[in-house]
Amino acid sequence: MSHDPDTQPAAISSSQTPGCSYLTLLTHLNLSTTNNVLAIMRPVKNWTTSTLVQMDMFLFGILEVDEKSQTVKSHIWIQMRWTNEFLTWNSSDFCGIDELAVPRSLLWIPDVGIQEECVHASDVGSSQSSHLVRLLPNGLVRLNTRQLLTSTCQLNLFLFPFDKQICNITFSPMNSEDKTLTLGTFNNDSLLCTVSELIMITQGEWQLVNMEVIKIIKFKDGTAYSSLVYRVTISRKPMLYVIILIVPLFFLLLLDLASFFINEARGEKLSFKVTVLLSISVLLLILQDMLPSTEDTMPLIAIYCIANFTLVGVSVLEAMLITFLIDLDCVCCKKTQNSGDAHVDIQMETSHHKEPDGVEENGEVKPEKRYLPLDLSSERDLLKLILEEVKAAKQEAGRQDKVKTKPGKYRKLAELIDSVFFVLYLITFVIFLVSMCEVWVPKSEAD
Repeated sequence: MSHDPDTQPAAISSSQTPGCSYLTLLTHLNLSTTNNVLAIMRPVKNWTTSTLVQMDMFLFGILEVDEKSQTVKSHIWIQMRWTNEFLTWNSSDFCGIDELAVPRSLLWIPDVGIQEECVHASDVGSSQSSHLVRLLPNGLVRLNTRQLLTSTCQLNLFLFPFDKQICNITFSPMNSEDKTLTLGTFNNDSLLCTVSELIMITQGEWQLVNMEVIKIIKFKDGTAYSSLVYRVTISRKPMLYVIILIVPLFFLLLLDLASFFINEARGEKLSFKVTVLLSISVLLLILQDMLPSTEDTMPLIAIYCIANFTLVGVSVLEAMLITFLIDLDCVCCKKTQNSGDAHVDIQMETSHHKEPDGVEENGEVKPEKRYLPLDLSSERDLLKLILEEVKAAKQEAGRQDKVKTKPGKYRKLAELIDSVFFVLYLITFVIFLVSMCEVWVPKSEAD
């Protein structure tokens, strides 16, 4: 039977062909020999008919999210379906053959690409497109492709590490207009999301939340182009960052608050606070390697770290002021004590060098006192020894009185400043934590 060449390729026939081999069917479909017409021509009998290409995308895994380069690396599986009006047969005429696999090079393939795709050197050869396509008796063509996709995605890290990211994967024809090629889906987006969750092999630190399919029409130079957008929502698993960043910073701030109960006289309080400040600096260096430097808005984790660093830094300055006031008070007290000791020494020396007995007093001569017959040099040494012991006892009593006496004015001022600062620090600490929880947690849950 002959056919009009303007309607379909000349060798394609719909008549019954005897035989039960694939070769008979391939000969009937004019695929047993090379036919460039089927490979280069859009498979419609009327050129005004638009070809509907149905594309279903499934996620096999979310491999990597690079915050600095704003890219997402994922493993996807694409199923494409379209109808070839020239490749139809009646399965009952060919012993019930209801499916046929042929090389994709023999047929027309839609020129559909991903707009967000960025090819890295490591991604070369990562696409695994099947060399065969499957044909059904009604002319439906099915093509499966698996690909390691590295796509660009504008990441919003304001809620890091409790953030959710929405990344688009847009399929669009390279050269075909909407009136010639239209994109659509075979399954709905809820089914695609459910199947992706079931077949997903690896997620890393990310979890698939939702996958929505949106069909849009774009206009360029007055020409309409069909596009299919897969809007993938993923959420970060924050446990690692909570353990290595948030909890240590909280405990460092808590330790700094507890350092107000350390005795300032020992000099350990200031060194402890400086150690806490250096520990926070190390955590800030870790955070620097995680977040990109191109963020327009400061993430909450950065605000959290900077606030901790500021509170501890102000606390260190306050400890330095308190140490200075206490040292100043000690210097003043030491000067007062030294002057008192000098006065006592002068009085003792004066008493020791008084006139001997028998000197006239008010015109009368006192009777000379009688002592036991002792050597004068031994008596003088004994008196000096007694004077030294009395002096040592007086100095010890002065030290004890100094402990018991009230502190000086500078120490009082230091204690007042330390008490007021502790109250203000505690209030700021509570307000800061409550504010962070109210801003951080509800927004992450709402998103």
